[in-house]
Amino acid sequence: MSSRISDEELRSDDVTSDRAIAGEPPASSFLSERLQPLSGLLPFLYPYWGVVVLAALALLGAAAATLAVPIGVRHVVDSGIQAQQSVAIHRHFAVLLLLSLLLAACSALRYFLVSWLGERVVSDVRKKIFARLMHQDLDFYETNSTGELLSRLNTDTTLVQTVVGGSLSVALRSMIVLVGALIMLFVTSFSMAGAILLMVPLVVAPIVLIARRVRRLSRLSQDGVAAAAGFAGEMLNAAQTVQAFNLGQHVSNRFSLVVEDAFEVARRRVRVRAFLTALAISLVCSAVVMVLWMGAGEVISGTMSGGTLAQFLFYAVLVAGSTAGLSEIWGELQRAAGATERLLELLEVQSNVPQPVRPEHLSGRVRGRVRFEQVEFCYPSRSRQPALVDFSLDVRPGETVALVGPSGAGKSTVFKLLLHFYVVGEGHILIDDTDIRAVLPGEVRAHIGVVPQETVIFGGTVLDNVRLGRPQASDGEVIRAARAALVDEFAESLPEGYDTWLGERGLRLSGGQRQRIAIARALLKAPPIMLLDE
Repeated sequence: MSSRISDEELRSDDVTSDRAIAGEPPASSFLSERLQPLSGLLPFLYPYWGVVVLAALALLGAAAATLAVPIGVRHVVDSGIQAQQSVAIHRHFAVLLLLSLLLAACSALRYFLVSWLGERVVSDVRKKIFARLMHQDLDFYETNSTGELLSRLNTDTTLVQTVVGGSLSVALRSMIVLVGALIMLFVTSFSMAGAILLMVPLVVAPIVLIARRVRRLSRLSQDGVAAAAGFAGEMLNAAQTVQAFNLGQHVSNRFSLVVEDAFEVARRRVRVRAFLTALAISLVCSAVVMVLWMGAGEVISGTMSGGTLAQFLFYAVLVAGSTAGLSEIWGELQRAAGATERLLELLEVQSNVPQPVRPEHLSGRVRGRVRFEQVEFCYPSRSRQPALVDFSLDVRPGETVALVGPSGAGKSTVFKLLLHFYVVGEGHILIDDTDIRAVLPGEVRAHIGVVPQETVIFGGTVLDNVRLGRPQASDGEVIRAARAALVDEFAESLPEGYDTWLGERGLRLSGGQRQRIAIARALLKAPPIMLLDE
């Protein structure tokens, strides 16, 4: 993915080009389509419908208490202060106090429930995406940056958590309060409410139009963050090579360019959102001030009581606050919608290695006979360059066969095909007379041990790394396998023996020591088929 974002992508304000760039729907379905990606989170909410219902009830309770406060204020002014009745004043203030306590309790309950829900949903999303990534074919990782995948798994899910755990419920509350306050404005004073209603299109139209640009910039901003994360991850994993070739400054300069690109897009997004917020607040407050100006004249003329004006003022403030809040939250929802799109792309991606509809099973005890029959194969990313042509091989149980040839001849490809990482174009691969295409990939790999060409050591101890060959093995079995692979020659001299932490990617070990651990893993698995890649 290119790390540079062109100015043309950011300058276009034309509605048609905006839709072309962001894949936007017709204006008639603007609202639903703009937030449509968020509907992809519904399957993750279904298991917690009880919590959702309780949160909704708490939200309605808080909104109802909020809308009842102005009525209490009107009674305090008209029945208490202006009538100079202390009993009525005490009674109405007591009601206001109870409403305040109800508002506080419902708000606290809503906050707890939606925050819990946000954390729970994001945890489920992360687990499902990670599980999906772990079952993708190798071609997927050849065409996708690890850093970008990590950005989606972490940064994008954090945005989703912000929405599910807060912004969405606040938006719903603001909408309920807005609708309720508008209704009560008409109940309080039809003429002044009508004047406000006439001004609503002047407030809403700019917000909707500018929000389109916010969403497009939000998507580009997330892409920029992912590009920076991808580049950083690649360089950190190759730190030894970078230093060996004295590329530290060069790499730092390139990373600075990527980060600056991401910052530039983020700056434009923040600027547009800030303008959107200022515009919404100024338009809403100006409209409210104009209408209250009219109300003050009616109070002076005696056609409206002071309590009624106070009630109208409170509802007008609620309308203004809810509208301004929605304009701010709308930007968050747009940003989260872009992040959700990126997450759904990962959840929808399918492996190029198909799962058999009615899988066969490798019979009982696998003997370990391996046959390649006139196999032809091209890597998906290099479809015009055959890796194997008319390749046949028959390895019987107990035999040791070496594949010898120059680099690029296809030796590692044979191993990858046997491990069912790819599907052959022509021919058959059989284990004990069963075509592996009819068997689940996991079952095929369960009977194969591998010592790869590039040994991978995971963060953990020596025991942890060897035990990966058979996670349920006992410590005694792990140590026996380690000694068979001569791991004990260096492991027992480590500070904490087999319990020594090896660090990320095993950088504290030599290449030969890492390879011995890989051999110990394969021996611990004790499979009928063993693959040693160089």
